[in-house]
Amino acid sequence: MAIVWFWKAINTGDRVDSALKDMAVVMKQLDRSEEAIEAIKSFRPRCSKNSQDSLDNVLIDLYKKCGRMEEQVELLKSKLRQIYQGETFNGKPTKTARSHGKKFQVTVQQEIARLLGNLGWAYMQQAKYLSAEAVYRKAQVVEPDANKSCNLAMCLIKQGRFEEGRSVLDDVLESRVLGADDCRTRQRADELLSELEASLPLRRDAEMEDVLGNILDDDFVLGLEQITTTSFRSKRLPIFEQISSFRNQLVC
Repeated sequence: MAIVWFWKAINTGDRVDSALKDMAVVMKQLDRSEEAIEAIKSFRPRCSKNSQDSLDNVLIDLYKKCGRMEEQVELLKSKLRQIYQGETFNGKPTKTARSHGKKFQVTVQQEIARLLGNLGWAYMQQAKYLSAEAVYRKAQVVEPDANKSCNLAMCLIKQGRFEEGRSVLDDVLESRVLGADDCRTRQRADELLSELEASLPLRRDAEMEDVLGNILDDDFVLGLEQITTTSFRSKRLPIFEQISSFRNQLVC
């Protein structure tokens, strides 16, 4: 019934921004995510410019729900490029967000780290572990946290780089990274460490090593070498400066 009323609001032009976003969220809860994606794509031109960012975030979540990784990756990369070009938050350093009925401020740095974390996870689902590693390491430079450390460790384990993965997990278990005191994060770190220990005797052949270790998103990770901003003088932020150094370390 809620969806019916949301449709009526959209068709009559009554607060289309919030009606479209809320309808998409309800559709996701009802396992109608594909329908929600098409609704957003069809009706977002009717929405205000200020609502486009939140609609993008809903789309990212819907793509993840549907397993549409390619579209999720492209949208995440597009949003990161917009930040680099100074087109996010309407040029302001923060934006007001809402979660569970509470308002809070999100900085551009936090938004960059969040998007990079989501992009790293999407690359992981595509088995592009080198790309995921480069993105996770960049996210940790922007704003380190224990959850992304666990994801980075998982990425390293997938590549058979167990000692490096252990070092990352040790940082979490020794509370050397922000958020390491969260009980769920520590439990996940413990589980990954157990997985690492169980994998130590295993050795992959050369062909599998090549598959897991050298899949890179050339269009994005390698193509970022020209983006080397080092100043905050403009509204642009140094999202990807020196990311090529991560890539160089990975492919040695």
